[in-house]
Amino acid sequence: MVLVSSKEAIQPPADGVETFTVKVDGDSIFLRKAGQGPPVLLLHGGASDSSDWLGTMVPLSSWRTFYAPDLIGFGASDRNRDGYRLSHFTESVNGLIETLGLATPLPVVGHSLGGRIALDLALRHPRQVQRLALVDTAGFTRLARWGNLLGTAAFSLRRLLRRRQPYPRFMMENGAMPHWLCLDQLHRIKVPILMVWSSHDPYYSIKGALKARELMPQARLEILPGYGHAPHRTETESFNRLLASFLDQP
Repeated sequence: MVLVSSKEAIQPPADGVETFTVKVDGDSIFLRKAGQGPPVLLLHGGASDSSDWLGTMVPLSSWRTFYAPDLIGFGASDRNRDGYRLSHFTESVNGLIETLGLATPLPVVGHSLGGRIALDLALRHPRQVQRLALVDTAGFTRLARWGNLLGTAAFSLRRLLRRRQPYPRFMMENGAMPHWLCLDQLHRIKVPILMVWSSHDPYYSIKGALKARELMPQARLEILPGYGHAPHRTETESFNRLLASFLDQP
């Protein structure tokens, strides 16, 4: 049963994407939903929100039901002042799956931060995850120097202009997991995995994806041409074809 918050659900727009909020462990979580058929969960990156997935949700909505939340701390979802550990994001997503009553295990698709959360979900709650699609995900390598510089510059500029920071603060797990690296845990994940990467990513080098593929024999790596960190947006048609084929596999 979907628990709609006190805010009224927004009427579905012409593109067929429904938006609403649900309560998960006391937090209001904003969601986008589109399609019909078995559920697929889409998790956005650390500098975005659920709208990042519209280019995938709408074209593929005829045969799957896509759920794309604003993660806690992002977009129209609730945010606290202190920040979040990786485990906070993971448990919120797990709570969302249970609150929505989604049939599990289900496919989970994650970009960047969302990919790292998807990996953590598969590690902490393996019965929830049927397969993983990871897009330029965090956790396989440290954030590149150039990417770190871009993020720091944007944060500093907003602070100088006294603008509200649009993204939450990230915290380590009691000093552990620097950069949320997880290469030493990948052998525990046994589900099918599709990794999609930009050939030139300024944030997370493709070298990390190549190393992860060595550690996960069941993983398939697809490299899309171009510079950037979001191939699902810059190479949308190619990405959607790869994802659709992956979801159709037995």
